[in-house]
Amino acid sequence: MSILFENCTVVTSDEVLSGVNLGVDGEYIDYLGKDKPVKKYDSTKNMSGKILLPGLYNCHTHTPMVLLRGVGSDLPLNEWLFDKIFPVEDRLTPEHIRTGSELALLEMLSSGTVSFSDMYFEPQQTIETVVKAGMKANICRPVQSFDPNERAEDSFRIKQSLELFEKYNGFADGKILVDFCIHAEYTCNEKITKAYSEICSDKKGNMHIHLSETDKEHNECIAKYGCTPAEWFLKLGAFDSRAFAAHCVALSDNDTDIMKAHNISIVHNPTSNMKLGSGFAPVQKFLKKGINVTLGTDGAASNNNLNMLEEMHLASVIHNGFMKDATVMKPQEILKMVSINGAMLQGRENCGEIKVGKKADICAVSLDAPHMHPVLDVPALITYSAQSSDVCMTMCDGKILYENGEYKTLDKERIYFDVEKCVKELYC
Repeated sequence: MSILFENCTVVTSDEVLSGVNLGVDGEYIDYLGKDKPVKKYDSTKNMSGKILLPGLYNCHTHTPMVLLRGVGSDLPLNEWLFDKIFPVEDRLTPEHIRTGSELALLEMLSSGTVSFSDMYFEPQQTIETVVKAGMKANICRPVQSFDPNERAEDSFRIKQSLELFEKYNGFADGKILVDFCIHAEYTCNEKITKAYSEICSDKKGNMHIHLSETDKEHNECIAKYGCTPAEWFLKLGAFDSRAFAAHCVALSDNDTDIMKAHNISIVHNPTSNMKLGSGFAPVQKFLKKGINVTLGTDGAASNNNLNMLEEMHLASVIHNGFMKDATVMKPQEILKMVSINGAMLQGRENCGEIKVGKKADICAVSLDAPHMHPVLDVPALITYSAQSSDVCMTMCDGKILYENGEYKTLDKERIYFDVEKCVKELYC
């Protein structure tokens, strides 16, 4: 199937192109230019009044947690997690997780997300949902250990992680990639972390972790081990393979040097960090160091949505306000964080930008709203003005999955029905 998008305004990784044609053949972009291509396409779409940008990457989330949206609001992280979230999660079944994943995909597709990095248990349920929907995802089974005497060979979590990697890494023509994952320093012991990190390195895996999300976590690690969480992970080998770290709110200067030296990507989660009262990461410091910075929503229980356009807006303004410098965060930098930087973090070399030869992952944003006029600066319009409701098309690997309120691969009404059933089982 091939499609020619005509009369396009296109946001590439470094410029805005107006009045161009964009051709998609199969999974790939095969034409981008002012002139009408000689090649005949199966269908054409007039994109006047719309802006095309690369599909968005949500680089840290817990998709099934949409079922916990609103649980434990207005509590600090430690109380929120241990007193409110964990008790509900203990009641989740595989069916709940599948339904939560489906609801999350509805939300992500309607707001322009084509790929996400997910950390949760029963991950095969999320994988099957992603494949059905036609999206892309990096999925992991988080490893934790609360028993200081537990051995790696006895860890059912490590076993499940490895089984997931062997069965699903590269699944569905590469749409599914399986990452390794240590949940956090405060939920895992040294023995398990070291052994699992060695396995990840041997498998040439990609390690997903929570890192220094709060001052409390950071300082308690120093008190316990005499080092920061980043230094702890480094010592135990978690950074010997490709890795990325969510949050990084409380990194020291030495921690930042570690991230740069080991090419660790950082996922900035502004909404979640501020909602939980954790603060927010010093992104401007990371960018000056040349660290690959991306954006994520975290789970909907701490956000409370999966709206990447909202994360873009917040990430673009909070640092300017904090630094009292309107030049700290530029819209074009934010757009890279949610596209090409995200693809780099996930290990998707042919994705993340609108360019001939790249995968056709495209988000279309409509200008048909008062807040989208006038169109004087397209990157600023997308970053500061656009809302998730302005997204009118989401295409992944050359297939339109969402268009003008219609889901092409998911049954919204059936999913809503299943969600209500889950709510009654979990909360009533």
